[in-house]
Amino acid sequence: MIAFYDEAIAPVGVNIAQFSLMRSIARIEPATLTELGHRVDLDRSTVGRNVRVLEKMGLVALGRGEDQREATVQLSDAGRQVLADGAPLWDGAQKALDDRLGADFMKQLRSALDSL
Repeated sequence: MIAFYDEAIAPVGVNIAQFSLMRSIARIEPATLTELGHRVDLDRSTVGRNVRVLEKMGLVALGRGEDQREATVQLSDAGRQVLADGAPLWDGAQKALDDRLGADFMKQLRSALDSL
């Protein structure tokens, strides 16, 4: 599945994990790395490493929160463009899987994955 989605969104220059993280950032920005980690169920250090990769790509900007010890992250204009350009690719991949595997099976699969 990961390879399928990676291939689908490759034209925007990110992989599925990066795209998903960016979508999470967009939903709660500006977010602290700790908040983001809770949202994506990863520890803060892993989120920090992944966010720094996105920062080097110019897709996010790191800043300081109210507590100067905590870093915040938000999308850059380029990051917003990647999400905008990638959304139809993501939706197309979802539809292709629904068509290939059946909508009922995909609904059950999503439900099973959500329960994890």
